[in-house]
Parts: sequence; C-alpha cells; structure tokens
Amino acid sequence: MNRWTHIEKAVKERIIILDGAMGTMLQKQNLQEDDFRGERFADWPTSLKGNNDLLVLTKPDAVEAVHNSFLGIGADLIETNSFNATSISQADYDMSDLAPEIARASALVARKCADEWTLRTPEKPRCVLGSIGPMNKTLSLSPKVEDPGFRDVTFDEVKGSYIGQIEAFIDLVDALLIETVFDTLNCKAAIAAVNAVFDKVGYKKPLLISGTITDASGRTLSGQTPEAFWTSIAHAEPFAVGLNCALGAGAMRPHVMSLSKAAATYILAFPNAGLPNAFGEYDESPDDMAAQIKPWAEDKLVNILGGCCGSTPEHIAAIAAAVDGVPVRSIPHIAPTLRLSGLEPFLIPA
Repeated sequence: MNRWTHIEKAVKERIIILDGAMGTMLQKQNLQEDDFRGERFADWPTSLKGNNDLLVLTKPDAVEAVHNSFLGIGADLIETNSFNATSISQADYDMSDLAPEIARASALVARKCADEWTLRTPEKPRCVLGSIGPMNKTLSLSPKVEDPGFRDVTFDEVKGSYIGQIEAFIDLVDALLIETVFDTLNCKAAIAAVNAVFDKVGYKKPLLISGTITDASGRTLSGQTPEAFWTSIAHAEPFAVGLNCALGAGAMRPHVMSLSKAAATYILAFPNAGLPNAFGEYDESPDDMAAQIKPWAEDKLVNILGGCCGSTPEHIAAIAAAVDGVPVRSIPHIAPTLRLSGLEPFLIPA
C-alpha cells in the first residue's frame, strides 16, 4: 500500500490530522538576518529576514525542527515550507529565479522528515502536501483605487509562476494543497497550472484546496461565500476542500458547515489559534482550540483537521486527542443541480 492509498483508506475510518503553523513556529526560533542569508546569500543586496521559504536553503534544520515537532505528535500530513515559493512572490526579495529551487528544497526537507517517521511507525505512513500559497498579487482586485481595471499581473503570468513551483516538487510530494485562497481567480490559475503539470509529467496526484474567509462578512477577499467558492472550483475534483487561516475556530464553524453541506468531497479545516492580539501573537490555548473543534467532528462536518497561524504541536495534539474515535463524516450525496457561481451560488434544481 503506497502512502496516499493509506490516507484514502484511513479517511473513511477516522479524522486525518494535518500539521500546524510553519511561520509562527519559525518565529519562535528567533531567527535573525544572518540565519536567512546563510553563507550563500551573505552579500545579497536586499533584506532577507522574513523570507521563511528561503530557510530550506540556508537553515534547513530550522524547518526540519518544525516538521518533526508535528510528526512527533502524530500528524498524518505535513505541508512543504513553500507557501511563497513562486517567482511572483519571491520578487519581493529579488529572488524570482530561485523560486523553483526553493520549492524543490522544501519538498526534499519535508520528504526526508516524513520518510524518517514512516520508518519509525510503518503502520502509520506520513504524507507530504506540496503547499501552493495565494501569492502577493491578486487577479480579481486592482491595487490602484483610482483605476479599478488595473492589474499587476495577468492570468497567464500567475499560471506560469505556479507551474514553475509545481514542476519543481511534483515528483516528491504525495498530494498538492492550494491553500489560503483569498482570490478565486488566483486559485483557478493554480488549478490550470496543476493540470498543465499533470499533462506534462503524464500522471496525476491528489489535489486539496483550502480557501480563507477574511472577516465577519463570511466571504473571501474576492467576495465569494463558501458555497460560491466551492461551485467555482468543483471542476477540479479535489480530494478535499476546506478553509484555513484568518479566523479562529469559533468564527470559522458556520462556514465549514456551509462547505460540508455543499461539497461532495472530503472537508478539511485548519483554523488559527484564535485571533492575533495587539502584539500579533495568538493566545488561544490548545485545550480551548480543541474544545471548539471537537463539535465539528461530532457533528460530522470535517474529515481532515489541523491548525494555521499560532497553532503549535500542543494545539494539534489536543485536537487529535479530542476527535479520536469520533465517527467520521461520509461524503454526502448532492442532488444533480445546475450550479452557477458569482458572489453567491445560483442553483437550478434538475
């Protein structure tokens, strides 16, 4: 049984556990400019502190420590440290040309950690998700208030940037995760890139997609409700669809419920550990976070659970313990319906 086949079997029997935050866990290591530069980039002309993806080249042991901390508490899935490993996002550091190298190195680091833990616990293979972030450019919104039709990038440019990332790690990861989607058009470009790479390499791997509800409006930044978001990306036939980031578990629940009712696929969710305080830190305790999430499993809303910003191994361990043994959500039968998507879904029953 290969690694992902194990996940496909296990998800029918129990909640699958995803890892927690990479960025805030790296922040806890108090890394400085020299850590990000390493020897290779000691003379780089721009500041590199904060380019967390670069650490897979300059300080991989820092990234390994985060992966191992989540694998050590039993996470089934870990994400590559490649959230911004695209040529467009790396342009902020004048490192566009290095994006594919960073993406591949992120997968090599995650693969090493996952494989080592699989050897220790062969009855529980650990899988790697290739993290595909939202980019720092948006296709749906203009960055210029005075010119609503202006865009910094084109669809083809975004798609091409994603192709470079995905090609770099497709052979190393077990599945792909398009995550923290705030702009559905960016997500569509990522989906198009995924399909282009599948065509090029001659095989497919499972795809998971996770959007983000940005505030109390209950919508993505580009204006869609969770149901409309699902309708927009359902053609990709993802293994799982869900939500992450922006909100704590309490505020995320109704939106997860909406997706769970609408989507004929598995549901994943990885909320923040509450909302950031005045210092940008996350105060929600592991027990509090787990107590809010346990009813999601009991109400059969989710299949895959983890954490986003502020979530530590202790948070993920508490969530895993809270949902252990809870009966799983089955994929619902969705009646045939013409589904059109705008900011809200428009349904015409058959």
